[in-house]
Amino acid sequence: MDNINIASLYIGLNILIVLFLAINVIRHRRGKGIGLGDGGDPEMLRAIRTHGNATEYVPAALIGLVLLSMSAQPGWVIHVGGALLTIGRVLHASGLIKSSGVSKGRLIGTSCTLVSLLWIGVFCLLNAI
Repeated sequence: MDNINIASLYIGLNILIVLFLAINVIRHRRGKGIGLGDGGDPEMLRAIRTHGNATEYVPAALIGLVLLSMSAQPGWVIHVGGALLTIGRVLHASGLIKSSGVSKGRLIGTSCTLVSLLWIGVFCLLNAI
């Protein structure tokens, strides 16, 4: 598998995660008749924040994966960054959808996401210098 295909794998998976989370927000809006905001509904707020959190972190990581795929980095570097991001986003979303409190999913998911951003960022910088 060449670098662009490796990046495409994780880009595709993370786009589908963001899409699933957007559909979850829409489902809650329609089911509860909430047109704007969270309507004071805790489930709606969790759905909005779960989607919002993904849209805050995923784009930068995906841009980094594209740049790494265009560089001379070995494929495993892209796999590590992409896998950490994907696992992190799934765990974070599953933890937050279930509870607004502290959960293992949120803790491990956030950690994986931040480590993936650090990994991707460092390798982008190494590539630049």
